[in-house]
Amino acid sequence: MNRSPDFRSYFSPLVLGWFFSRFGEPTPPQSRGWPLIASGRNTLILAPTGSGKTLAAFLWIIDELIRLAEERGKDIFEANPQGVHTLYVSPLKALNYDIERNLWVPLRGIRQEAERRHVVFPKLRVMVRTGDTPPHI
Repeated sequence: MNRSPDFRSYFSPLVLGWFFSRFGEPTPPQSRGWPLIASGRNTLILAPTGSGKTLAAFLWIIDELIRLAEERGKDIFEANPQGVHTLYVSPLKALNYDIERNLWVPLRGIRQEAERRHVVFPKLRVMVRTGDTPPHI
């Protein structure tokens, strides 16, 4: 699938560097979903398991957080005065942990890309809560 010229404008060079070194090209759900997500529209991506739809959403969020850290400054960003940025609600408890594991793959990869480029990467927090998570956590 050919990338549109606008595709690269959706993401920072850091995220693009990791994505293309890892995957080469976006999947159809990604290439069709990103323009809608970039436009600010609510977007539902319906595609088979393993087609990249979760990464389509999470990659956009990770990139947005990186850009916010650059705009606000790493220290202010990491102090997190705005609170939670993204809340992902899963219909199944077991899916929470799959999502968490799958989220760490791009986070680690983009962090490594930042190290290769000598770019400071902000601390991004990921937490999982379920109905049996104690309230104090």
